[in-house]
Amino acid sequence: MILSEVLSGLPCSVTGAVDGFVTGVAYDSRLVTPGDIFVALPGHHVQGSSYFADAVKRGAVAVVTDHPCILPGIPVVLVDDSLRFLARISAIVYGHPDKRLLLAGITGTNGKTTITYLLESIFSAAHRSMGVIGTVNYRFGTTKIPAPNTTPQSADIYRMLQEMVSGGITAAVMEVSSHALALGRVDGLEFDLTIFTNLTRDHLDFHGTMENYFSSKALLFSRQVPGEKPYHKCAIINTDDSWGKKLSTLVTGASVVTYGLSDCAHIRAENIHYSSHGTEFTLITPTDRCTVTVGFLGSYNVYNILAAVAAGICVGIPFETVVDGVRCAPPAPGRLEPIDGGQPFTVLVDYAHTDDALLNVLRSLRELNPARIITVFGCGGDRDTTKRSIMGETASRLSDHVFLTSDNPRSEDPKAIARDVEEGFRRRQANNYEIIIDREQAIAAALAMARAGDIVLLAGKGHEMYQIIGEQKLHFNDGEIARVHLERLYGKH
Repeated sequence: MILSEVLSGLPCSVTGAVDGFVTGVAYDSRLVTPGDIFVALPGHHVQGSSYFADAVKRGAVAVVTDHPCILPGIPVVLVDDSLRFLARISAIVYGHPDKRLLLAGITGTNGKTTITYLLESIFSAAHRSMGVIGTVNYRFGTTKIPAPNTTPQSADIYRMLQEMVSGGITAAVMEVSSHALALGRVDGLEFDLTIFTNLTRDHLDFHGTMENYFSSKALLFSRQVPGEKPYHKCAIINTDDSWGKKLSTLVTGASVVTYGLSDCAHIRAENIHYSSHGTEFTLITPTDRCTVTVGFLGSYNVYNILAAVAAGICVGIPFETVVDGVRCAPPAPGRLEPIDGGQPFTVLVDYAHTDDALLNVLRSLRELNPARIITVFGCGGDRDTTKRSIMGETASRLSDHVFLTSDNPRSEDPKAIARDVEEGFRRRQANNYEIIIDREQAIAAALAMARAGDIVLLAGKGHEMYQIIGEQKLHFNDGEIARVHLERLYGKH
């Protein structure tokens, strides 16, 4: 594609020749290959324009910037907003691949990752291919890419969707974060299915208020309009959630399908029974009902299943096939993931890193009537501080003992973070906790304390394979650490 064709009709001004042949789009100069357009993005510390020389050296055919400049021998494209322009130009260069896929987007504070795994299983049961862009990884066909962000930059999204189309994949599901919506990473994408899970306190360091947070989430649905694709547009919304109920009144470009435990929901569950092995409930749709038994724990996973069932039905997959897909779906990594090292108690790793997620997990574990719940958790640095003491209060109230530790402290002092969390314990005048900043030591202490019938919950990091301390990103995984220490305590010698 010639550069002049790519830029035709776009809001920009160009200096320099526009006859170069374009093969791709890059926003990281280190990843530029010959034929790429390099888009300079605003940075926290260094502007992307600082890397023009490197991008040109690597073969960029043009550079895009929101700061006027002149580069000898290379076209400069001046735009008002380079982030949003990145999405528009990527859509063109990669051939609008979203128009050739059934595209689903999931947003909400909690549950997004589990729903992607459920949907993947449902589509597999229907012998339909699906690619996934989500928190754990980006995967399609035989490709599996580690995920640095829940929702990647727009250029990465469009490129991966194009690769999915080229590989014969017919559907894709994305976790869509509020940051991605607010910053324009999914601009231009035509979603056929949208799913809203819930909205609870998180990311207020970025959004400021819950209303702003909700408004960002709602963008996914306000942009859902009928297009030329052969799919009926559906918005699948949890109306047991107050924000979901509000959202359901704002959707205009799609059919609203509701889910929840209330009698008025289109897709709902009744007669729910929990055990340490899983959950059983009656699944009810407008036309069908059946008993479903799954290996997923907790009431919040019933909601996740209902969302996935609604999505499967909306795209025309038979009810029986949808149920088969749910029954054989694997749990998402780091979502109440059991760790078995031969111990006489239960060890679970979970990603719960918000106050609501921690509340839901601990409530679900309480329903199993364990002898004790021993919780290990901390809060991330350089993130929303308002949830810290609330998480401390929640952990104190629903756990028998808590090891307060470090999560990803980033640039903050982990001891200072722990003091913020500790305020929640003090509000309850609770002393059922101790602080061990070193996360591995905290995990080891919890496992050494546990006895038969206990549940040890390692919360906050889930599937993550790293811990960020200062500028260092160190290898660390709760499950791996737990297995090492369980082997020492209970393994064969």
